[in-house]
Amino acid sequence: MFKKIVFMGTSNFAVPILKSLYQNGYPISVVYTQPPKKSNRGQKFNKSPINLFSENISLEIRTPNILKNNIEEEQYLNKLQPDLIIVVSYGQIIPKNLLNIPKYGFLNVHASLLPKWRGAAPIQRSIMNLDKETGISIMKINENLDEGPVCNQYQVIISENMNADELSDKLSLLASEKILDILDNIYRHKTQFKDQDHSKASYAKKIEKIEGKINWDENSDKIIGKINGLYPFPGAFFLFNGERYKILKAEKSHTNGEPGSVISEDLEICCGEGSVKVLIIQREGKRVQQINEFLPGNQIKKGSKIT
Repeated sequence: MFKKIVFMGTSNFAVPILKSLYQNGYPISVVYTQPPKKSNRGQKFNKSPINLFSENISLEIRTPNILKNNIEEEQYLNKLQPDLIIVVSYGQIIPKNLLNIPKYGFLNVHASLLPKWRGAAPIQRSIMNLDKETGISIMKINENLDEGPVCNQYQVIISENMNADELSDKLSLLASEKILDILDNIYRHKTQFKDQDHSKASYAKKIEKIEGKINWDENSDKIIGKINGLYPFPGAFFLFNGERYKILKAEKSHTNGEPGSVISEDLEICCGEGSVKVLIIQREGKRVQQINEFLPGNQIKKGSKIT
């Protein structure tokens, strides 16, 4: 069994994996996570999900702003001499000078079937691309972003109308189960890492808020993919009378008409091909509403044009 494991993670995606390691007795010496960030409202500092979870189970936590050229963290890890460092949705690039510190290297849990969707937003990009499947890749970190050799991959079907939040939960739970066997195999020297086929690589760049703007000239499949892929943040949205409306859930319908035109009192909107029916919506500055709550008194009527 490993004597010292360092865990690096930040988002909700990483929590079930750390929880699984902790509950199964793996020796977590310290947890690295992104430092608390100010929220938009009230400028309150919010700790990451991994920070909160680690506090709850009394693990040591370190929150450096950056690892690159950070002599303090390099000295700390050299003194600790960990067996393995596990990285899951951490949000920082691991600098070259740290890679050889742990005995068994750095192990990364990545939410795609590498080499497809390397980068920051593989879950969102897979849904927005209308992929039928994705998965988890367990890889050894090297100097280049998500280019290290892979030891295991686990496939997941993306079911119809699955959003990014649901897919993230499914992939995270899968990884939390599989990581235990992988660590045991690494310790027993039973794991083989194979190089990726770099010629087949694609990149999942960071999601920008402006990408949420719906282009009604696209077909209904692409628009549903955007709505699901960008849920819950930053969200897919349209504009009406200068206000922003975020669509949180919708379903395809098959009426054709002028893109962006509202063709029913139930907020069915025409696309370049087909149409979508809104199911859950949020008006700018208001709470999330089911469509039957939203419709009474709203200004978007049949015949309206949205952008």
